[in-house]
Amino acid sequence: MADGQSARPVFRFAPSPNGYLHLGHALSALINGDAAQACEGRFLLRIEDIDPARCRPEYEAAILEDLAWLGLEWEEPVRRQSEHVALYRRRLDALRARGLLYPCFCSRRALAQCVEALEKASGKAWRRDPDGAPLYPGTCRGLSADLAARRIADGEPHAWRLPVARASAACGVLAWHEHEAADPASPSRLVPADPLAWGDVILDRRDAPASYHLAVVTDDAAQGITQVVRGEDLAAATAIHRLLQRLLGLPEPGYHHHRLIRDEEGRKLSKSIASTALRALRTAGATSRDIRMRVGLAG
Repeated sequence: MADGQSARPVFRFAPSPNGYLHLGHALSALINGDAAQACEGRFLLRIEDIDPARCRPEYEAAILEDLAWLGLEWEEPVRRQSEHVALYRRRLDALRARGLLYPCFCSRRALAQCVEALEKASGKAWRRDPDGAPLYPGTCRGLSADLAARRIADGEPHAWRLPVARASAACGVLAWHEHEAADPASPSRLVPADPLAWGDVILDRRDAPASYHLAVVTDDAAQGITQVVRGEDLAAATAIHRLLQRLLGLPEPGYHHHRLIRDEEGRKLSKSIASTALRALRTAGATSRDIRMRVGLAG
């Protein structure tokens, strides 16, 4: 445990209010809540409402209701990302002052066309990141400061990217401690972090005050989170999170990436594919104990 962190383990559940919670969310929330209770730690709730276009107050209200119905208790006040935009801006300014952000004027369509042209010219598939998206081809990385400034002054839409290769070179070797279970006393192994696998990630988006990557490491540090327990689909993203923690001088928590709940076709449950919501199961007569059993936890 890093100096200055709480002597008690601190866990968190951090849903986005852009839809209703499903069984996958229930599993993660219950694992965190149970672990905090078992080791006499703290359990915090964070509402990741950084995306104003998709987040809705009614979804947040439903999240709080569902979590209480599951029997979970969390400390107040609940942290909401929308209330901490100034903090994210300070983090971005710190990176920008070190020359570790550059503006990117490429739209998604333009990037897709660029990658398609590169694949056609080379006859090979363009590299993908761990989520399957094409790596950024570096289109705007070499723009001169004067030209970029003029385009920004002219009001051209842009995002801000992290030059991952340069940032990684400045940080040296990175890794994280992956625990076998949510319990901070469980055995852990050191997992090498490969930020280069993600390419030049966006940290300051056009449609939100900050990206998920920047917001999550900022919030975890601000809340004193010592144990990040989340789905295994986010394990690869930990490489970028460790890079940002090192760049920004933030503490390193321990990690545990738990199994996912999947549907009949083997897909992880997701709001985007309309996975059955907890509120629908509750309306159909399910109890909180039923939910525990369905996600494979002891009743």
